[in-house]
Amino acid sequence: NRPNKTNDIRWEAIQAVQGKDGVLGLNHFRLLKRLGCGDIGSVYLSELSGTRCYFAMKVMDKASLASRKKLLRAQTEREILQSLDHPFLPTLYTHFETDKFSCLVMEFCPGGDLHTLRQRQPGKHFTEQAVKFYVAEVLLALEYLHMLGIVYRDLKPENVLVREDGHIMLSDFDLSLRCAVSPILVKSSSHESEPLRKNPVYCVQPACIQPSCIQPSCVAPTTCFSPRFFSSKSKKDRKPKNEMGKQVSPLPELIAEPTNARSMSFVGTHEYLAPEIIKGEGHGSAVDWWTFGIFLYELLFGKTPFKGSGNRATLFNVVGQPLRFPESPVVSFSARDLIRG
Repeated sequence: NRPNKTNDIRWEAIQAVQGKDGVLGLNHFRLLKRLGCGDIGSVYLSELSGTRCYFAMKVMDKASLASRKKLLRAQTEREILQSLDHPFLPTLYTHFETDKFSCLVMEFCPGGDLHTLRQRQPGKHFTEQAVKFYVAEVLLALEYLHMLGIVYRDLKPENVLVREDGHIMLSDFDLSLRCAVSPILVKSSSHESEPLRKNPVYCVQPACIQPSCIQPSCVAPTTCFSPRFFSSKSKKDRKPKNEMGKQVSPLPELIAEPTNARSMSFVGTHEYLAPEIIKGEGHGSAVDWWTFGIFLYELLFGKTPFKGSGNRATLFNVVGQPLRFPESPVVSFSARDLIRG
């Protein structure tokens, strides 16, 4: 069991069948419909027989993987999924193999993906309030992956799934890169940097849980895009040191970027590729933050910033064209500033 999935009835159902039959196999599941297909396999909505528990099962043809030299990619994806325990990342409940197939049994998200959901919005783009909600959760997921030494390399709305409760889940890790990482704790040396905004309120609960109309709606404004301001109090205005103990100490800062990661692979979707991938200079975890900006831009404006008439034109635009913002819809300076990096 995973700490993040305590009291999950799907875990309990899987464990009950394993306790009874020993090993789970394809015969324990009913494949109901195909949800989608990718480069190394197809994903099916499946039911664990007799339990009314539903899962997303990724089915990969082993002969096809071997002939296309994709076995290592499939193995890497499975190992990454086994290492994850995070609210905004997939849970791998079990995996098994048959003579022909390799199968991953994962969490099913009934809300579809953000690309499909965006298409249903007025103007085919989300409100800034909704975007704040989604990108905040994606940010936390990426930070967690980097802390584990995993460079995602495939962030796009199609790979961000929506759970029944409206929260998100990143999917598809077959392009991900695993590397070494050494988290460093940076200790705070003083209390002098005091945020001007006290007690910021964060949106943590979307209002609607119907998959057909999933849209986060926050009771209080979020602060995801707000720049941090620090007070400029003079020394005489500052509180004496003996009063400092009554204040909440600043949280420690953890640096956990896999900065030494390097890959020469040309992977990803053209519209989201970072310049260093296109130039073949070698890339690391920074490509996820470039793609995060493209992702944010698309949710806000309904299109990616560098899309050309074809793949070659798109790659040329990424490397050679400046970032431009459309006049409509109007978004805040803070959102545009975050995209610029």
